[in-house]
Amino acid sequence: MALTAWHPFMLAAACTVPGIAARFGHPEISPLWLALLSGTAILGAAFLLTWACEVAQMDMPQAVAVAVVAFIAVLPEYAVDMYFTWMAGRQPDSGYAHYVIANMTGANRLLTGVGWPAVVLIFAGRFRSAVALESDKRTEVLFLGLVSFYALLVPLKGSLTLVDGVILLCLYAGYMCIICRRPVQEETPEGPAALLARLPKNRRLSSVIGIFCFAALVILCNAELFSENLVGSGKLLGVNEFLLVQWLAPVASEAPEFIVALMFAFRGNVALALGSILSSQFNQWTLLVGMIPGVYAASSGGFIPMSLSAHQLQEILLTAGQSVFAALLLVDLRLSAREGIWLFLLFVTHFFSPLYDRQLEALLGISYNPLRLHAFYSWIYLGLATFLLLKGRRAIWKLRFGFRSGV
Repeated sequence: MALTAWHPFMLAAACTVPGIAARFGHPEISPLWLALLSGTAILGAAFLLTWACEVAQMDMPQAVAVAVVAFIAVLPEYAVDMYFTWMAGRQPDSGYAHYVIANMTGANRLLTGVGWPAVVLIFAGRFRSAVALESDKRTEVLFLGLVSFYALLVPLKGSLTLVDGVILLCLYAGYMCIICRRPVQEETPEGPAALLARLPKNRRLSSVIGIFCFAALVILCNAELFSENLVGSGKLLGVNEFLLVQWLAPVASEAPEFIVALMFAFRGNVALALGSILSSQFNQWTLLVGMIPGVYAASSGGFIPMSLSAHQLQEILLTAGQSVFAALLLVDLRLSAREGIWLFLLFVTHFFSPLYDRQLEALLGISYNPLRLHAFYSWIYLGLATFLLLKGRRAIWKLRFGFRSGV
């Protein structure tokens, strides 16, 4: 096999070297450079994980493969969020709690507001057809809807408790029990992953395990460096640190999965493209958010719930509202280009609204308030979700089949 064929792996591995050197060398350089180096290392590790995950399911028992892949898929976000959660418990007055849910809400809104539309529009542009999923994807849609509806309760309570964590992790466990009973489906890895797939079984398995361990260590080693210097960069540049954690951090963690999903959509495998995004979002809502109360309790040395600020509660409400609306769009297992455009427009108008806040102030004669804007878009999503809930009752009733392993 030609050495040039392994260039993507070598390039991804090379991206991790400066971050590792910065982590252990402690250079006296700007937080901007440290955030860039550590973020690039996480990005390179995330690409390696994506390729290894595609191949892992060829050699592991299906239940083990699904569990490992599901955990590794959220490892970059997990590392960043768990670091902020741990520090929030250790230093309650330090402000770390403010960043805990930023990465998760940003990643989820990016996947729904950009990832879904991109997959749908690429597929529609190439094949002149709406996205149509197989009936077994009812499980993903059902559980994404359930966890999104449950997330709406968090702003009403004002905190994340251990009970919330247990319920979210139980939803994750229930989902895993269902999909692990599905019959094995042969998937042919493509791109760089195909190189690993062509190796002899023993070499392939050892290579995948080695990549998993290396990438996980890179991510864990750079999580603190990236998180701290991302916040430091915001203070240095005079940019809101919460926004940097919310929108810049997911770029490093979600880019590989996003690129792979677009490649699958371009090749016509739209079910796998959108299915991987659905699975990632569900894993973040359950496995990631569900671990936050436990990590906070372990760090703080007590069982007190993690209180959330008004800003954090509005972020959760907005993200949950978008997620509920998106799940209800997909209850009939179809997503048209028009629906994808609506998802994108709702996201992009909210995302860029702070850029024209002064114009809003002058036009409406009111002071700009981001929380008021969050509430406005939350109610738009929930209003549209209510309309879809009433309109699609028959399709929603069919979602009960999602509790079966074969649907």
